[in-house]
Amino acid sequence: MTPPTLAVTGGTGFVGAHLLHRALRGGWRVRALTRRPRPPQSGIDWVEGALDDRSALERLVAEADAVIHVAGAINAPDRAGFAHANVHGTLNLIEAALRAGPRRFVHVSSLAAREPDLSDYGWSKKRGEAIVAASPLRWTTVRPPGVYGPGDRETLELFRMAKRGIVVLPPAGRSSWLEVGDLCRLLVALARDGETVGEVIEPDDGRDGGWAHAAFAAELGRALGRNRGVRSVHASPKLLRLAARADGFVRRGRAKLTPDRARYLAHSNWSADPARRPPAVLWTPQVETAAGLAKTAAWYKAQGWL
Repeated sequence: MTPPTLAVTGGTGFVGAHLLHRALRGGWRVRALTRRPRPPQSGIDWVEGALDDRSALERLVAEADAVIHVAGAINAPDRAGFAHANVHGTLNLIEAALRAGPRRFVHVSSLAAREPDLSDYGWSKKRGEAIVAASPLRWTTVRPPGVYGPGDRETLELFRMAKRGIVVLPPAGRSSWLEVGDLCRLLVALARDGETVGEVIEPDDGRDGGWAHAAFAAELGRALGRNRGVRSVHASPKLLRLAARADGFVRRGRAKLTPDRARYLAHSNWSADPARRPPAVLWTPQVETAAGLAKTAAWYKAQGWL
């Protein structure tokens, strides 16, 4: 029996790489978009191209049973940069998928889409969601919270600060978190599921109300074996803006803390909405956050990142 085909964008990134392995274990034949030539990999057909390459997108989704759209920009110099990837790129993929006719289309968005006026990033993710929702595809949109796990460079700096004993945090607030393997289990499950069509889902680790920022920092410290804990320092919105300017001055186009991200981080509530959790019969988180953080810390150490 021929295995079903899953088309994936963003498969060379942190979440996408985990997703490809999960899909292969789940019996899918995978077709994945890549900007650069990749070495052959059993079970994966690499398609060279990008979200602005309509021909590549046509090849990617041709005769696919399901599409999972992970690719997008989390950093860009301006609104136009976010729009290029998160709006126009999503539109290009939707147009290709409409011609191919997959049974399922899973769109990975962000909690930032709940507050589109806070940041250009959130605006672009909300616009991408609207494009997907307006299509006749059998779609589901997933808004992941903070995602961590082996290979992640976005939360690495939090681990590094926790190792030093002082974690600089946004203003007091709450956020939800999810281990990357749990997220990928959900995405693969949605690629087969027909009950969540037309829904927007917000998964998390099962902790109601999410984590207070300081509590999450303390958990990072425990994951690194700091039994005496870590010191948390909350930065004001003004300080975040100043830090973003400094990061831009020092690292230019490689800055991690941009003014746009500073506005996003200053928001007090990035916890998942329990009313939007996936149906329990489809998916529940399996990785308890303390254990997931400890595993991630061990991986960082083994790779020499910590």
